[in-house]
Amino acid sequence: MNYTELKTNIEDICEMTFTADQLAMFTDQAEQKIYNSVQIPALRRNQTGVLTDANNYLELPSGFLYTYSLAVLSSSGVYTYLLNKDVNFIREAYPNPATTGVPAHYALFSDTAIILGPTPDSAYTVELHYGYYPASIVTASTTWLGDNFDSALLNGALIEAIRFMKGEPDIIANYEKLYLQSIGLLKNLADGKLREDTYRSGQYRQSVS
Repeated sequence: MNYTELKTNIEDICEMTFTADQLAMFTDQAEQKIYNSVQIPALRRNQTGVLTDANNYLELPSGFLYTYSLAVLSSSGVYTYLLNKDVNFIREAYPNPATTGVPAHYALFSDTAIILGPTPDSAYTVELHYGYYPASIVTASTTWLGDNFDSALLNGALIEAIRFMKGEPDIIANYEKLYLQSIGLLKNLADGKLREDTYRSGQYRQSVS
């Protein structure tokens, strides 16, 4: 389902004509809810970077949603995977940022950075395997979600549209049920790994080119 078809379906089912901005809002809200609920294997990337000596923060790439894994790469190409923890663990385990070494743990510190422990003692090469937020179908016209799980996108957008119209609670509940069924199928595709670090959970890591 492309965006033109999505807009037509929303208006036909709701029996209402919406503005372009309203249709875009319904769609954006549905996409945000879906992408923040499910780790979709098709929407992941690998990015290689270099840590800064004596700096225990790593900047996240644009569009970042969640990590699958983070690894230090040796000069011979050997991967040493870091364990994903929370910020409190990092601060308790490594209370003095001046203590350096090869990073063994990491945590999501903010929307833009990862915190490492211990602080890197060298400019190590690292590889981040992560899920990303793709271009919206509103601007891209076609997306993986629209092509492969249009039921989740349509029902998610319909929920937003009917709420906007102040529709009856039972009608909203019906589309929420359909939406959750679609999300359940999508989660099965993604092995139900909601925001888990791939290395930490022991899940097989598929090579991504």
